[in-house]
Amino acid sequence: MTILVFIASLLAAMAIGMPIAYALILCGVALMVQLDVFDAQILTQNVVSGTDSFTLLAVPFFMLAGEVMNAGGLSKRIVNLALALCGHVRGGLGYVAIIAACILSALSGSAAADAAALGALLVPMMVRAGHDKARSVGLVASASIIGPIIPPSIAFILLGVTTNLSISKLFMAGIAPGLMIGLALAVAWWIVVRGEDIERRPRASRAERLRALRESLWALGLPVIIIFGLKFGLFTPTEAAVVAATYALFVSIVIYRELRPAELYAVFVNAAKVTSVVIFMVAAALVSAWLITIADLPGQVVQLLEPFMDSPKLLMLMIMLLIVVVGTAMDMAPTILILGPVLVPVVQAAGIDPIYFGVLFIINNSIGLITPPVGTVLNVTAGVTGTSMATVIRGVTPFMLAQLIILGLMILFPGLVTVPAAWFSR
Repeated sequence: MTILVFIASLLAAMAIGMPIAYALILCGVALMVQLDVFDAQILTQNVVSGTDSFTLLAVPFFMLAGEVMNAGGLSKRIVNLALALCGHVRGGLGYVAIIAACILSALSGSAAADAAALGALLVPMMVRAGHDKARSVGLVASASIIGPIIPPSIAFILLGVTTNLSISKLFMAGIAPGLMIGLALAVAWWIVVRGEDIERRPRASRAERLRALRESLWALGLPVIIIFGLKFGLFTPTEAAVVAATYALFVSIVIYRELRPAELYAVFVNAAKVTSVVIFMVAAALVSAWLITIADLPGQVVQLLEPFMDSPKLLMLMIMLLIVVVGTAMDMAPTILILGPVLVPVVQAAGIDPIYFGVLFIINNSIGLITPPVGTVLNVTAGVTGTSMATVIRGVTPFMLAQLIILGLMILFPGLVTVPAAWFSR
């Protein structure tokens, strides 16, 4: 009955158009009434304590780093470097998008920010070179979702905060799967562009490649600092976010000089707006998370999934299929905040490594960002490139299939995630 109340109250609130954060609070109230423990003071205390977390400070700083990265020229220089290295090969602009997405993901941790930057910079160039616009936009959208997988990742921070998983371990475990998805996209792009009549860019000279590398060194330094700092324990994920924001501001204002002091106010306001939405959702979700624990909802879910508990791979497959369905109707952040506290205890009871599950959970949620009809990245890419949603969906389909194949392989062969994660965490 408790599961029914949880699902029915949440879906009913969303069905009438209530914002996700308020729907989560209403869901918490419904659970309180069901458990006969309703107390407005407890509700308020949980909302307030939900934001009283040192770890959550990482969110606004990584958001700020992403805003500064786009405004201060770091994104542009990463793209220029990729163009100089492989822009001349057949379909080279597509590989540029994939390489740039992998690098940018280690700067911002936000799929939407990467989609906006790459869509504005690369899609016009790809269309002029003769690429089909739908495929070009679809590739950029698909490559952008690597952002939440390779650290630093705001999605991993949200999952760690709501489930008490190690954020540092999640960060390290996300590196190899993110690169695998990038490789899968490269293979899919090679297949779909074979029949296109493409105008090749001239090969960059050695001097041009060296200049592009020199100009991008400051931008490339940020992911190196973050990953090595986390690996060797020099700073926590929260401190890494502060380092990222400070470094991005310094490079943008002092080194590249593309971000003027007069523009800082707008950058800070944009970062604050996005942060406020995310933090309020976290606060509201932790009300439900507390009541989920009180009601022993994970225990009830374990009973429902009892037939699959003896087969970890089958259980993972069933859970991943569930998340694929949920991803078509719900954005990444609420899915993490709602399902994370329920599913992590379930997989732990089945003997599945929770860090391994966390990585696949975030990958699946990232794919949800390009799954119609709600896909956030689909909307961002369509808006930035002036493309209809139907065209974006058509273009993204082959690349989404490639990503789902990689996800399936990770379910069948957990070592694809756990072995590199163990190496990076040493």
